[in-house]
Amino acid sequence: MNRITGALRSPVVFSVLAGVVIGALFLLGTGADPVTAYGAVLTGSLGTDGIGSTLSTGTSVLGLALALAIPLRAGLINLGGDGQMVLGGMAAAVTGLYVPLPAPLATVAAVLAGMAAGAGYAALAALCENHLGVPLLVSSLLLSYPAVSFASYLARYPLKEPGSSLPQTRQLPEGVALPAFGDSTVTAGLVLVALAAAAYWFADRRTAIGYEIRMTGLNARFSAYAGVERRGLTLRLLAVSGALAGLVGAVGVLSFPYRFLDGALTAPGYTWTGLTAALLAGAAPVGTVVASFFFAVLQVGGLSMERTTEVPRELTQVLQAVVIVFLAARLRFPARWFNRQKEAV
Repeated sequence: MNRITGALRSPVVFSVLAGVVIGALFLLGTGADPVTAYGAVLTGSLGTDGIGSTLSTGTSVLGLALALAIPLRAGLINLGGDGQMVLGGMAAAVTGLYVPLPAPLATVAAVLAGMAAGAGYAALAALCENHLGVPLLVSSLLLSYPAVSFASYLARYPLKEPGSSLPQTRQLPEGVALPAFGDSTVTAGLVLVALAAAAYWFADRRTAIGYEIRMTGLNARFSAYAGVERRGLTLRLLAVSGALAGLVGAVGVLSFPYRFLDGALTAPGYTWTGLTAALLAGAAPVGTVVASFFFAVLQVGGLSMERTTEVPRELTQVLQAVVIVFLAARLRFPARWFNRQKEAV
């Protein structure tokens, strides 16, 4: 009972409920019915026609959320998810197009190449902090822009599909793709990201490195006094973070439309949605998974809400912002509310 009460009193629950209430007030202000609008969000994202899109979107959101949550657990902020993801996607595309291997091996090589590209580029941001004194927040963010521009240049000029008016590479060869579940858009990328989430949970809760990461996030000076080498930890965490971001890029390229399309990976804003999910969960493994699914539901359900009720889907972005604002304020339900309930029982 105490655990349930503690969970209900957490700032996360308060923030989500506050976002829902404020969203309902916005809906009432526009003349829409909140019950109908929220029902459209749930039906459009979790119904038969929408669950596939939710899982596909959730794959990318969760992958980026994990990529940003892992360093965040140690108090490190990686804002270069877009650049690492795009380089991972481009590396996967180039590998899939030109590596002389059978299709199944080429697919594996493309995934590994995407992860390697993301890891290497994220490690560069860590080296800038460790050896040049550039704060990680700045180096990771600024390095993202040349990466995105470089990938855009490749897709528009040297690797552009001949005869196409779109900035895209040629389609990957037959069979160089992640297996899909039936006729849906959900691919094995969901399994890869789920395995990454499970590995993060295991490392966080069952290994010494997980303990070091948590202690560094809680008190960096204490962890340094206890013998944790900050520079090495930063480099390792950023490499893992970049590898996961690169994995998301590779999954995007190895799924429909099976090519690198300029802007397709960055336009949905997976990096910032993933960061929001990681912040909402406090970078905890299980919480990150739940928060990622929550935001995937909002993102996909917002489209259905717009079609059904003519309420702009941007309302779901307002909900995300409100949740984070309340979470930053660390507000929670007063303890006396729950004490009264206990007395009544």
